[in-house]
Amino acid sequence: MSSTPAASLRRIAKKLSRQLGELSFAKPVTHVYDPTDYAWKTHSAYLGLARRGIDAVFLGMNPGPFGMAQTGVPFGDPVFVRDWMGLRIVASRPADEHPKRPVLGDASTRNEVSGQRLWGFARERFDDAPAFFERFFVINYCPLCFLEESGRNRTPDKLPATERDAVEELCDAALLAMIRALEPGRLIGVGAFAEQRAQRALASLDVPIGRVLHPSPASPVANRGWAPQAAKQLAEQGIEIPA
Repeated sequence: MSSTPAASLRRIAKKLSRQLGELSFAKPVTHVYDPTDYAWKTHSAYLGLARRGIDAVFLGMNPGPFGMAQTGVPFGDPVFVRDWMGLRIVASRPADEHPKRPVLGDASTRNEVSGQRLWGFARERFDDAPAFFERFFVINYCPLCFLEESGRNRTPDKLPATERDAVEELCDAALLAMIRALEPGRLIGVGAFAEQRAQRALASLDVPIGRVLHPSPASPVANRGWAPQAAKQLAEQGIEIPA
């Protein structure tokens, strides 16, 4: 069994959270959630599942309001975090909580479609969660969830240039540190944005970088069967997943 880099990942996550907390964001962003802070216990427990020298790291963009924002786990649909990973969901309320996007943690009844697709794929193809984590791990590029006044989720790539540059500088450095700690065989961006940021942040490392289709319900292609398309894309990159 490969060794665990959990202590390193926790230090990196704490540092990134602190640094991002010093930034400010203007409208249309009105609320910023950092689940690596208010859901730290669950996020820390999740990082404890990571293994060094795995086949690949999957890199997402940032938390969704019904996934990681509720649980502290990337793509973290509450059902999968609690029932498949076996993690206890512990989340306090953000200091400045959006009235339309309350953080309910384990009491959340909303589903994260992207998370259901990604973790559902893992559950279907592996005997159990430990079998998945022996080969793979999932992280997000940015740990912040940006919300507009309407409650709409604004992704990091849609921030104004000066705000985006500040976020990317910190997140690039954290990603580089995380991949050095994990030492994966390759990195797979979940969507084009994640792949592009990885290529920039990891330019100094000899780590192959690829991509799979993002499982978002906003993607018509993903809605035509994300799992088989992802499996095919992974196979084309030399990553075989159990049938």
